[in-house]
Amino acid sequence: MFLMEFAATTFQYLAVAFVGLVGLFFLAFLLLFLIDRTQTADAVRRNYPVLGRFRGLFIELGEFFRQYFFAMDREELPFNRAQREWVGRASRGTSNTIAFGSTRNLSVTGTPLFVNAAFPPLDEQATKTRPMIIGPDCARPFEAKSFFNISGMSFGALSKPAVEALSRGAKEAGIWMNTGEGGLSPHHLSGGCDIVFQIGTAKYGCRDSDGNLDDGRLRELAANPRVRMFEIKLAQGAKPGKGGILPGGKVTAEIATIRGIPEGQPSISPNRHPDIANADQLLDKIAHIRKITGKPVGFKTVIAAPGPMEELLRIINKRGPESAPDFITIDGGDGGTGAAPMPLMDLVGMSLRESLPLVSDLLHQSGLRQRIRLVASGKLINPGDAAWALATGADFVTSARGFMFSLGCIQAMKCNKNTCPTGITTHNPRLQKGLVPKAKYLRVAKYAQGLIHEVEIIAHSVGVEEPRQIGRQHVRIVQPDGRSVLLSDLYPRPKTVDLK
Repeated sequence: MFLMEFAATTFQYLAVAFVGLVGLFFLAFLLLFLIDRTQTADAVRRNYPVLGRFRGLFIELGEFFRQYFFAMDREELPFNRAQREWVGRASRGTSNTIAFGSTRNLSVTGTPLFVNAAFPPLDEQATKTRPMIIGPDCARPFEAKSFFNISGMSFGALSKPAVEALSRGAKEAGIWMNTGEGGLSPHHLSGGCDIVFQIGTAKYGCRDSDGNLDDGRLRELAANPRVRMFEIKLAQGAKPGKGGILPGGKVTAEIATIRGIPEGQPSISPNRHPDIANADQLLDKIAHIRKITGKPVGFKTVIAAPGPMEELLRIINKRGPESAPDFITIDGGDGGTGAAPMPLMDLVGMSLRESLPLVSDLLHQSGLRQRIRLVASGKLINPGDAAWALATGADFVTSARGFMFSLGCIQAMKCNKNTCPTGITTHNPRLQKGLVPKAKYLRVAKYAQGLIHEVEIIAHSVGVEEPRQIGRQHVRIVQPDGRSVLLSDLYPRPKTVDLK
């Protein structure tokens, strides 16, 4: 009897609760209906109250569903699942072998195919990549140990734990880390790695109160033994012709102090250096910074046509090779880690596939190839990408997004919103808790070591002892008709000519 009464009472309570929930649902539906019918901003919601809201929800979730359920391994952009998973396996130190054949469509125009040697060197004959000196004529040249390094990502664009993990990982792997244009923070120095200090158009970290280059600050930076080189950023692949963009929500008190800007306000850099308006002024600035610091100085840019680079090399030969930059970093005009307007991200500048061989050939043609080191940057995150860049003419390869993937980036495409779910590009303390530098720095190091190792495997396969010996004769490029042509036939090495 008691059980029957208890069951009846419970049923009554459940029925009342159900009716209450239905009532609340109906009231909520009615409220949303009235809001949607009376608002004027969204035509779909006004014409289809409540139901029209699902369109926005599906658009928001579409990226998620495409990434995890619908896109094939080789379909996504800017980086597909196969590329990201290779980085993931390398950063975990697990096996990067695959089975049952390639999933890559090898008939796609532009695909690089490496020419394996009939009789490759034995394992004991192969060697590790040798260090290379940058700026041998500087007071303090830099002997760079690795051909693969971390590209420019600012503290501000990246979070504190991300920068700390990259710094410690770079030290572990023996590679350099570029500060990006946001200045040198304690977090860059925390791991003890080699640092390339990037001078952006706003001169963050080395500016005076008026935003001009501060020689005293340059001397302080150069006095730090960890700061090995200085890079003047003329342009980057994410936004050629426009300065850096840091949303106000990311400009914390610490970042404002490091950069020398107001806290909480958007940080928009000039679209170019106000004090560099032509090639002569660029060379003057390089010479000035090299004299102040005693260390190698180069610049980073995006190529859109050969003319400006030809003009620069002509002026260098007129002045003398000692006036040349110690290195040039070429970024691809097909996007990058930074927040940028879509037209610049999509449509401005050459891709690295076109610009790298162009610049390498111009350096050879001018007789300056041995004087100026060439650094390739732009969507080079896997071994094949890096090996292609070295074969094309690069001395060094740098990557930003590859190292972001090694930290755990899931390509959520939230870098510009301060809502990065992995804590890499956000200054939200709650989200940053997910990124623990002590756990992540080894993934950074293993990724770099894994890529270097597999590029060395490619080098041995094509019949040379180490990666920088890979040449254009070792790479074939798939053409529109499906045939492949040697890279050395597409871009034959030019003869040196007098560009004076």
